[in-house]
Amino acid sequence: MASKSTGFGNTIRRIFKREGPVVPVVRLHGVIAAEQRPGRLNLATVAPLLKRAFAMKSAPAVAIIVNSPGGSPVQSRLISKRIRDLANEHNKPVLVFVEDAAASGGYFIAVAGDEIIADPSSIVGSIGVIMATFGFVDAIAKLGVERRVHTAGRNKSTLDPFLPEKAEDVERIKGFELDIHQVFIDHVKQRRGDRLKAPDDELFTGEWWTGVRGIKLGLVDHLGDLHETLRTRFGKTVRTRVIEPKRGLLNLPRFGFSAREAIADVNSAVEDRAYWARLGL
Repeated sequence: MASKSTGFGNTIRRIFKREGPVVPVVRLHGVIAAEQRPGRLNLATVAPLLKRAFAMKSAPAVAIIVNSPGGSPVQSRLISKRIRDLANEHNKPVLVFVEDAAASGGYFIAVAGDEIIADPSSIVGSIGVIMATFGFVDAIAKLGVERRVHTAGRNKSTLDPFLPEKAEDVERIKGFELDIHQVFIDHVKQRRGDRLKAPDDELFTGEWWTGVRGIKLGLVDHLGDLHETLRTRFGKTVRTRVIEPKRGLLNLPRFGFSAREAIADVNSAVEDRAYWARLGL
């Protein structure tokens, strides 16, 4: 006859077995930028979440949801690299799930996954580099304003919006963009390898596609969503644990913030809207 303690232990084991494995989920949503502002993705804000997710020893995998139109190429690379470093350190497979978009820097991050699973209607790709500015030369001329600029270093005022555009400035900026574009291309090729199913002059033009088309191009591995995929891979009893930022003083609502902060918030919102608008979202 089994003792009460043994029976209790068996009950506990059955409960845990029935509950199934737990998969940590890190949600990366927003524009990628170095500035420390709510809704922005950068290494400083993402690294703690990734560290906690990969520290779950019993987890069979780490799931990362990407929903980003892109942004800083530097922060995109740093986040992608941190994901791979942790995956290799903990020997954990990484499943990346694309929601509305993994475009430009968002796709740079997505290819850190061992597999990319996208919604059929999601947007993927946009493997390119863009730099945009304005020219106000005619505007200040009509206002009777004279622009006076004094520099040490002949290229210090490159693309000054209040001065006429110079051909040598444009050529220098194009070279700058091509360097960054090549980093992006090399990263995609290194991570996707033989899975890519189209020539460079089709994949790396900056164009973006639906998840359905992404499958045909080799930019995506499967179509689906988080819960469907995890249940298929790890059983119907699989559970998810969303890794969220710990609440602290920086996460609390702000009261009495300055007009300068309010303007900065508005500018960030406009910039974010512009990033998403490029994708029609």
